[in-house]
Amino acid sequence: MSYADDVRKYCKDNIIDPARIRGEKQIAIRAGDIHTAMGYKSRMPLVCAALGANKFAEIAGVERISITGPTNGANAIFMFQIK
Repeated sequence: MSYADDVRKYCKDNIIDPARIRGEKQIAIRAGDIHTAMGYKSRMPLVCAALGANKFAEIAGVERISITGPTNGANAIFMFQIK
């Protein structure tokens, strides 16, 4: 499993699935929060790429609504519609 796959699995299991169970329709994920939670060092572009990929949307059952903030920075916010 690649680092990107690890990021996608972490976000699906720890953010998307619990939000779906709570009945939430939208969720925002901040790249820096994922980077820190996973204990990464200097892997912010990887985290942003994994969250911004269509593969994540397919795996997690979400639709990306928007990305705000710096392209590969800690304050990049990925907004998703939960299907």
